Amino acid sequence: MSVTRLEDHINLIDPETSGMKHFIASYVLNGRTAAIVETGPASSVPNLLAALKRLRVEPEKVAYVAVSHVHLDHAGGAGTLLKHLPNAKVIVHPKGAFHLAHPQKLWEQSRLVLGTITELYGEPEPVPEERIIAASDGMVFDLGQGVELKVVETLGHASHHQSYHERLSEGIFPGDAAGIYLSEIDQIVPTTPPPFRLDIALDSLKKLIQLEPKALYFSHFGRAADGVEKLNTHVRQLKLWAKIAEEGLEKNDELAVITRNIVKNDESLRIAFNYVKNHPVLKETVLNNSVQGVVDFVQRSMSTR
Repeated sequence: MSVTRLEDHINLIDPETSGMKHFIASYVLNGRTAAIVETGPASSVPNLLAALKRLRVEPEKVAYVAVSHVHLDHAGGAGTLLKHLPNAKVIVHPKGAFHLAHPQKLWEQSRLVLGTITELYGEPEPVPEERIIAASDGMVFDLGQGVELKVVETLGHASHHQSYHERLSEGIFPGDAAGIYLSEIDQIVPTTPPPFRLDIALDSLKKLIQLEPKALYFSHFGRAADGVEKLNTHVRQLKLWAKIAEEGLEKNDELAVITRNIVKNDESLRIAFNYVKNHPVLKETVLNNSVQGVVDFVQRSMSTR
């Protein structure tokens, strides 16, 4: 577990989930009260609590736990964490609220899709319904001393996804709306699992670009400068993936062939390929699930022409 100070009021926690460094980030924001952005999965919680203690953030001070969406790697630890934060409420998209309160179906579906990866994450515990805030687009949560989190609905990766704009740092916590940032090699790769919506994801990225962020605080993983440039690069990357998928489908190529062509033509993924293929999670989620999500979307689009 490590803690990195990013701004006077923002600290990054790497809980090193199941021994994986630089994979899942939680952020602690401090004003008069405190907020945590992204809990990581249930297995992250012990290290996350230890990091709060290191930062001298009293559990009673935490007013909000803000999650981008309810996938296990982002919010699976919410129910477990709240047992230790007596005053905190969880901020989540309205479509995700039910799954926080009743996570069993999400857990079962995750096990079917992710297989043994779920063993790294751990089973989520329910969040009491009275401690859930189903947040609407544009809602602002004031922590005091000029520190605020503004909800920005950013669908596409999931139908229950939202990002958070932090005005004081001129930064955005994009969840998975802006892809996965591999901070060690300064590359972004898509996270586009089925049922991915490219059209909606591009609209969401446009919303984030219009906010002109100086920095992006990625859930996977860490702070990236030149926020607008990073977002525009990701837009081009997603369009490239879709173009390659369409060309492959027109030739009746198999998924493996389309994947190879994406790796060949996407410079960022080509640079990141060895990193991704040797990662216990990304080798499955990027090289299989994400390509499948884009291919499925393009296939549906072609069938309606």
